[in-house]
Amino acid sequence: MTPLFDGIASFAQGRDSRKFSIEEAVRDCLARIENLDPQLGAFLSLNPNAVNRARQLDNRMARNPAQSPFYGYPVAIKDNLHVAGMPTTCASRMLANYRPLENATVVDRLLKAGAVILGKTNMDEFAMGSSTENSAMGVTRNPWDTRRVPGGSSGGSAVAVASDMAPMALGSDTGGSIRQPAAFCGVLGLKPTYGRISRYGLVAFSSSLDQIGPFARHAQDALEMMLVLSGPDGRDMTVASRNPEEMRRDFASEVRGMVIGMPEEFFSDGLDDGVRSSLERAREVLAADGAIFRPVRLPSAQYGINVYYIIATSEAASNLSRYDGVRYGYRSLKASNIRDLYTHTRQEGFGPEVKRRILLGTFALSAGYQDQYYRKAQQVQSLIREEFDRAFHEVDMVFAPTTPTPPFLFGEKSSDPLAMYLSDIYTISANLAGLPALSVPSWPTAEGLPVGAQLIGPAWSEGRLLKVASVLEEAVGVCRPPMTGERQGGEAA
Repeated sequence: MTPLFDGIASFAQGRDSRKFSIEEAVRDCLARIENLDPQLGAFLSLNPNAVNRARQLDNRMARNPAQSPFYGYPVAIKDNLHVAGMPTTCASRMLANYRPLENATVVDRLLKAGAVILGKTNMDEFAMGSSTENSAMGVTRNPWDTRRVPGGSSGGSAVAVASDMAPMALGSDTGGSIRQPAAFCGVLGLKPTYGRISRYGLVAFSSSLDQIGPFARHAQDALEMMLVLSGPDGRDMTVASRNPEEMRRDFASEVRGMVIGMPEEFFSDGLDDGVRSSLERAREVLAADGAIFRPVRLPSAQYGINVYYIIATSEAASNLSRYDGVRYGYRSLKASNIRDLYTHTRQEGFGPEVKRRILLGTFALSAGYQDQYYRKAQQVQSLIREEFDRAFHEVDMVFAPTTPTPPFLFGEKSSDPLAMYLSDIYTISANLAGLPALSVPSWPTAEGLPVGAQLIGPAWSEGRLLKVASVLEEAVGVCRPPMTGERQGGEAA
């Protein structure tokens, strides 16, 4: 079942030439969801108004044909972002029946640009996980091998794009939750600079680390999405007042002459041989295009996991304290007094991983331990930022693995939380430093499993990162999972 189009440029050409209508494009995506999602479990809910909106957009276009390439484009949304009237469950029993009254800012901007929302995608509960095994609504499976995890927490969005059920999707990234599933599913995933995109309407996990970003097949598509989503928002005071068009200017720059750092801390003995071989091939491609590679040191990055799981769990414990059965969300029927109401509601509403992180965060913030853990973690976070700043005086960006291994099997790490946490070891430092980072497909392993190459840049360098990603995209080709279509390019490393 071949998609009607492949990316925004292909969509706009087919739409404008009347090869297909917006309604036909949306129906094509919905047919693929109907065909593939029973096996993959990427979607938690579908938009019942998607076809009607597509029809309305077609009618408007008949009166005014001059529309942006994004007009009518189908998009999937991670289920921790508000879409008015649709469920926002965060894949948790706690919010199983919650429907927000207004849109997230990013959803408003997509709709204003003419996008069609297909539905809401599965995730690890409250975005806490690296495999989408922690969803209360069921697991999502990797389309490359359904015995393997798709990564997390934005696993549903990554699978939706990888399997062509949606040409583009939104996710959120707190410690790698866009880039890691992008690597595991063979698509591009971008975490923007902290403050580039409004977080209004995103259900908070760790407010100082969370960012919203796109999944796409093509670097150009991710750029177009970023231009739509970025810019100041009066409802989020952390958003910078920068002109998004700077990304288009940077995307037009040349790779030749760019200096790219290779941090030795990211190429240690723990890196899988298949991943290492794939990244070496990617490095050779960029070097042949004129990029200059130099070693750099980021010595404090080795403490990123420790720092992240203190700061993130502390903020999560604070953010999730609002789910008490009183104001909204799940309420236990076992309670006979207010104390029991809080206890039973949280015990029944939250899953094991969420409870684990609440307990860790509560301990780190408790009297007598806050200075020892939380404040010390913030001090190391400052060191990580400073080391990146020093590195970016010498290089334009950093090249690294996205994950230490290809996608792992279901159950392989779920009984060992520490092993699961280590799957984010290469992505976390970009969140702690507030820097833009992306994962772009590199060559698959000899076993045919996806590999992601990660690019981390200084603040506001998304355009340059996407430019370098476009060079790799052209060399690797578009890889599609065997269950969803013919593989184009991307032979094993």
